Amino acid sequence: MFLDQMEREVVLDKVPRRVVSLVPSQTELLHYLGLDEEVAGITKFCVHPKEWHASKPKVGGTKDFKIDMIRNLEPDLIIANKEENNKGGIEILSKEFPVWVSDVRDFMSAIGMIRKIGLLLDREGEAKELVARINCAKTQFIVKKKKECVYLIWKNPYMTIGGDTYIHHMLELAGYDNIFKERTRYPEVTLEEIAASKADLIFLSSEPFPFREKHVAEVHHVTGKKVICVDGEPFSWYGSKLLECWDYFRILQAQTPQ
Repeated sequence: MFLDQMEREVVLDKVPRRVVSLVPSQTELLHYLGLDEEVAGITKFCVHPKEWHASKPKVGGTKDFKIDMIRNLEPDLIIANKEENNKGGIEILSKEFPVWVSDVRDFMSAIGMIRKIGLLLDREGEAKELVARINCAKTQFIVKKKKECVYLIWKNPYMTIGGDTYIHHMLELAGYDNIFKERTRYPEVTLEEIAASKADLIFLSSEPFPFREKHVAEVHHVTGKKVICVDGEPFSWYGSKLLECWDYFRILQAQTPQ
């Protein structure tokens, strides 16, 4: 018996050999830990690794996964996430299959998730080695002085991140102070509100809304602030992505001198 990050009991009578992952960043983690044939199904948003995205059966999206398709795959473990997946669908699946749900709110809970998935899938050594490498990379990343910023994740309406999100925590670790940290979850904001704020710069994330360079000019025109398009994965993907994000944060620091 295992406890997931929601403190739910997950009963397994053997090491899982048919795993369905409903979380892109956790799918990437499974690949890093050395699984392959054991992964029976993924979502259409599980784009890493590319070879799995091309070859593994897709069970729909993270919110609109197809329960009948998952049933047909006969999983002995489903890996899900509190925020990314549809609660009602997870409750249905939990009545038929072992479902392990992560709740990743910050760096430490992401590390905990890695360790627990390693234990679940008999990859404890690989998970321990990954955590050690992540902690080493994090230690070597130095923040001199934080700049105040706004991180936008959506357009029409514009939406940002509150202080109780994983993205907020990674933004802080990257060396930026989220000016909307007193708010919760993903609040709506206006460009006029941002213009009147003390933010030094504005980040336009590549996901979930696909901000591109064409959006930079319109945001700058209203706010008058420095606007940069950023890769959303280093800020929002947990798991093995935590090994790569520090190099990206260094590149970003070079674009936004502190």
